[in-house]
Amino acid sequence: MKSKIVFYNPKSNEGKKILPMSLLAVGAVIEGKYDFSIVDGNCVRDPVAEIRARVRDGANLLAVTVMPGPQLSLAVPHCRALKKEFPHLTIVWGGYFPTQHAATCLQAGFVDFVVRSHGEFIFLALLDALATDSDFRGIAGLSYRDTSGAIVENPPAPLPNPDELPPWPYHRLDMPQYLRDTFLGSRTLPHHSSYGCPFFCNFCGVVNMVKGRWLPQSARRVAEIAQLYVKNWGVNAIDFYDSNFFTSEARVAEFAERVLPLHIAWWGEGRIDTMLKYSDRTWELMRDAGLKMVFMGAESGSEETLKQMNKGGTLTPAITLEMAAKIKRHGIIPEFSIVLGNPPDAEKDIHDSIEFIRKIKKINPSSEIVMYTYTPVPLDGALFDEALATGFRFPETLDEWISPAWLEFSRRHSAHLPWLSDRQMQRVRNFERVLNAYYPTTTDARLRGIWREALRAVSAWRYGLRFYESPLELRALQRLVRYQRPETSGF
Repeated sequence: MKSKIVFYNPKSNEGKKILPMSLLAVGAVIEGKYDFSIVDGNCVRDPVAEIRARVRDGANLLAVTVMPGPQLSLAVPHCRALKKEFPHLTIVWGGYFPTQHAATCLQAGFVDFVVRSHGEFIFLALLDALATDSDFRGIAGLSYRDTSGAIVENPPAPLPNPDELPPWPYHRLDMPQYLRDTFLGSRTLPHHSSYGCPFFCNFCGVVNMVKGRWLPQSARRVAEIAQLYVKNWGVNAIDFYDSNFFTSEARVAEFAERVLPLHIAWWGEGRIDTMLKYSDRTWELMRDAGLKMVFMGAESGSEETLKQMNKGGTLTPAITLEMAAKIKRHGIIPEFSIVLGNPPDAEKDIHDSIEFIRKIKKINPSSEIVMYTYTPVPLDGALFDEALATGFRFPETLDEWISPAWLEFSRRHSAHLPWLSDRQMQRVRNFERVLNAYYPTTTDARLRGIWREALRAVSAWRYGLRFYESPLELRALQRLVRYQRPETSGF
């Protein structure tokens, strides 16, 4: 029987209306072949009621994109309830979380199939197999339960080339509702222009999904999409959600040249040691073409920890400091992510990273610092092995995954890690509060000059003396001012 599909994007933590790009990408491949609609939990008050109505109107397959954390916490009860009400509804999960934990999802009983990694052609092959009552064994990238109830995980599928995929079906959504007022611009939309990353950082779940492959859309195509955004919806800024937008200097330079006439602002994620090799000409071109901010993984102030992360050698703390100075010269804001409290010696790692952050800020005060605690992913490597040695284990059920403790873990702010004590975690939070008061984020347009000066004045003695303990006055001031923090809000 041919499937009639409802795509479901569960509400994210902030409830922001962010374009559901993964569903558009999959929808593009089945457009004209299968009937489908999209329910975005960030845009409708009662998504379960919406899905229920569409099932009663003939939909027989629910395809859900699931990230760990808030999305997972909704996907579990919603899908469980819908399966109970409609036992014959086929439920398919895809996205980051089910890719990493396919067996756990299938063991729950209400998930029938898991599409792992980039699922455009995997999902299409599944729909074709369901329509013809064919065997699932030949569908690479698919996980499912066989007739005996045993879980089957087919071999991984090849990574699709996004430059060869059809255009996204934007007409399926009310696009104006996704325009956001951000630090970049008053009418910001996102795009995802490449798949994968050529590096093997062993704290990153993308590695398991792509195995070091990176496939981009051409600079010409990305620029054409930017032109479409400007023409159709008056966009003046674009977030590029690629795992590594800046992998190829030639591609980035060509894109920048092509979008110069558009006068848009843009943001992307890159790798420090890659971008440090960019010529000054490319940096000038990116700046002139509207690049406002770059997110980069500095990760740690410890060379030993960087080696454990498989970033050592080509990335060192000294290279990050060099980047902080270089990007300052070009007037572009860096966002540096730092992972604190790594095993095996969390105490030393926290100390080294705090001092490293202070060095970054001294060189480039405009640097945004985004702090996390280490969150293991199921990936072979020294860091994960150290975590396992302390007794760390992933949950074995979806209900455990959506417990409060594991939801915090999924947001990379867990206070329940066996190698990290409560005292150490509190030290990280206290420093974070002092840092964000002394250096208020430049991305919060609501924070006026007088409040910036007040925050800096109240926190100056703490920052100067390195006294971070019990910043009660800053906690009170934060509630009063409600200033934005980069580690929770971004821009």
